[in-house]
Amino acid sequence: MKRIFCLLTLGYLWFAASSAAQLVMQQTIVLAGVTGKFDHFAVDETGNRLFAAATGNHSVEVVNLVTGKTEQSIGGFGKPHGVAWISACQCLFVADGGKGELDMLAGSPLRIVQHVLLSEDADDLVYDGARKLLYVGHGGTDAANPAAIAVIQTENLKLVKDIPVASHPEALEIDEKGTRVFANIADKGQIVVIDAKTQKIEDTWALAGAKGNTPLAYDAANDRLLVGCRTPAKLLVLDARTGREIASASANEGADDLFYDPQMHRAYQIAGSGWVNSYALSVDGKPQGLPSTPTVPGAKTGLFFQSKGRLLVGIPGVKLPAEIRIYTSRE
Repeated sequence: MKRIFCLLTLGYLWFAASSAAQLVMQQTIVLAGVTGKFDHFAVDETGNRLFAAATGNHSVEVVNLVTGKTEQSIGGFGKPHGVAWISACQCLFVADGGKGELDMLAGSPLRIVQHVLLSEDADDLVYDGARKLLYVGHGGTDAANPAAIAVIQTENLKLVKDIPVASHPEALEIDEKGTRVFANIADKGQIVVIDAKTQKIEDTWALAGAKGNTPLAYDAANDRLLVGCRTPAKLLVLDARTGREIASASANEGADDLFYDPQMHRAYQIAGSGWVNSYALSVDGKPQGLPSTPTVPGAKTGLFFQSKGRLLVGIPGVKLPAEIRIYTSRE
C-alpha cells in the first residue's frame, strides 16, 4: 500500500510539474486584412509595440501590445524578413529579401527614410549596440549573389564590411558581452563565429551529423549556444566557447525560430510543422522535453518578450486573417 501511495505521489508531482511547464495561451490578436506567413519580429519595450514582418502580405505590421490593436500597416515591401527596433534612434530596420536591401524607418507614423542595397534574400539580422552595427545575412541564391554577412553602421547606414560565407546565412546571434557574433550557415551544417571588434571570422564550427541549422539562441549565463536543426529535426546545445556539442534533444519538423528564457531556464523552438517545442535545460546543459504546444502548419516564427515572460507566435493568414498568439509558462 505504501509503495502504491509513493507511486501515486510521484505521478502527481510529475503531472503537476508538466502542467506548470506547459505553455498557456493568454491572448490572441487578430490582424484584419493580413494574409500569408510571417517572418521575424521585434519589440519596442518602452512603447509596448510589436513589429511583425508579414512576409506573405509584403508589409510590416505595428501592433500595440496593450490594446491589441494594429497601429500601422506599412506596405510596399518585397519580402520583409529580419526586423530590429533600435530605441536610441527610435528607428526600425527591416531586411527586405525581395528588394535585396536594408531599410531604415523613422518618424510617426513610421516611414522609410533611407536604405542600403545588399543582395537577394536579405534575411535575419542582429544588432551590436556597443558599436552601433547591424549584421545582416544576405545572398547565396546564385553566383551573381554570393552569400555574405553585411556589417552596417546604423548612424549613417553605410556598409562597413561584407563578410563572405559558404552559403546563405540564416539566424544570427550576438553574445551578451558583444564580443562575438554567431551565424548559422544552414546548407553546410556550419556555424561561423565573427569577432565583433574586427568583424572577421575567427572560427567555423562543423556540426556533427546535422544540417539545416536555422534558428539560434544564446544562454548568456552559461555561455551556451542553442541550435535548431532540420536535418534531422533536433535541438543542439553547444559550448559557445569551443563549439563542442554538449547535448541534443528531438524536435518537430521545420524549426525556424528559437528562444531562451534565462529566468525559467527553458528553450522554446517554433516549428513550421505546427508546434512549439519546449525544453527545460539542466545545470549541465541537457535539454529535457516538456509538453509541446500545437499551433498551425506554417506558423514558424515569433518573439520571446523576456521582461514579460511571454512567447508570441505568428499564425499565418490563410482562410482566416493572420493572428498573433501570446503564451506564458510563468505563474
